[in-house]
Amino acid sequence: MSRLDEPDQKNITVRPATQADARAVRALIFAVHINPTGLDWRRFVVAVDREGRLLGCGQIKPHPDGTRELASVAVWPIYRRQGIARAVIEHLLAHHPPPLYLTCRTPLEPLYAKFGFYPLAQHQMTPYFRRVSKAFNVLARLFPRRIGLSVMRWDG
Repeated sequence: MSRLDEPDQKNITVRPATQADARAVRALIFAVHINPTGLDWRRFVVAVDREGRLLGCGQIKPHPDGTRELASVAVWPIYRRQGIARAVIEHLLAHHPPPLYLTCRTPLEPLYAKFGFYPLAQHQMTPYFRRVSKAFNVLARLFPRRIGLSVMRWDG
């Protein structure tokens, strides 16, 4: 990719997704191997360039227990390291009150810590996230090469 094709940070817009974005959001989530459950385009924001190309996305996903999760933060690999994920996360945090939770691979904790998220111990998790964590731990025993899962919380 040439420098001419790279998005200029000033020319990136983060906006609520529209139904026209639904297919592109889904394609991105599958391409970067993020859990594809709960992909409702109405909860997403998208980062687009001046030409309208979807560069990244993210959502706040509600859970039955009333908790809300920062989820599905993704950027096409070709556009990474340009502040797109940061713009998506900052937009979502600015428009949704705390507390917010997230699950991530353990090596990503420092990224989310920059935004004020902190890891939770099992006893600090809500029942929903405790179940997710326990299920992941069972799978981790079957596939020991997998990276750990962190549950984190943001209090604003």
